[in-house]
Amino acid sequence: MRVAALADVHGNAPALEAVLTEVRREGVDLVVFCGDLTWGPLPGETLAVVQALELPAQFVRGNADRMVGDPAHERGVWVAEQLGAEGTAFVHGFDTHVVADVDGLGSTRFVHGSPRSDEECVTPRTPPERVREFMDGVPERVVVTAHVHVSYDRTVDGVRLVGPGSVGRPYEGERGARWALLGPSVELRKTDYDHEAAAERFRASGIAEAGVDVDALLNPITRDEIIEHAESVVFAG
Repeated sequence: MRVAALADVHGNAPALEAVLTEVRREGVDLVVFCGDLTWGPLPGETLAVVQALELPAQFVRGNADRMVGDPAHERGVWVAEQLGAEGTAFVHGFDTHVVADVDGLGSTRFVHGSPRSDEECVTPRTPPERVREFMDGVPERVVVTAHVHVSYDRTVDGVRLVGPGSVGRPYEGERGARWALLGPSVELRKTDYDHEAAAERFRASGIAEAGVDVDALLNPITRDEIIEHAESVVFAG
């Protein structure tokens, strides 16, 4: 099958809608969401887009999905209020990982962080020794990782690691929703949409500290910045 890997939407419904328009044109067999779906300014709208999706879809639970409704996080409480009880339960019910047999790639594991933790940062610079550690006992030789919001495709010790990047909050130093098309090859995609219009919707959403989300949307940090930070902390919530 051919699979569209979409990760880290972070409640950016306009970005998700734009990406799904392209996904539909590709005629994929499956969409895999790799975590952190609704944690952002437009959680209810994002969930509505997903629940109306006519394509087969599977969902991986990210660290932010776990925090929806957590009283220790103001944003988590707000997101849960927007989703309602059923929406919150839906997000909490995502799988820790998904495995699919992808054309040309074979058995492929989709995770949020790494196969051992949804908070482990896997980047284009993750050292081989750490790759060997988190791949211990994992049979798949292709792993799709998210969490760091960076797109990449690299092979380490026979393991192909693919980062689809972030749909809603990419850290690429430029605007544009990122995702990946898998089968029979790996294609890292960028989808443009109206960022200024999305920013206006963010500001009107009612989420606390909306300015932070707007700034990340309009002025995304660079790949080097996030990779350096991710590799320095290794595990980040």
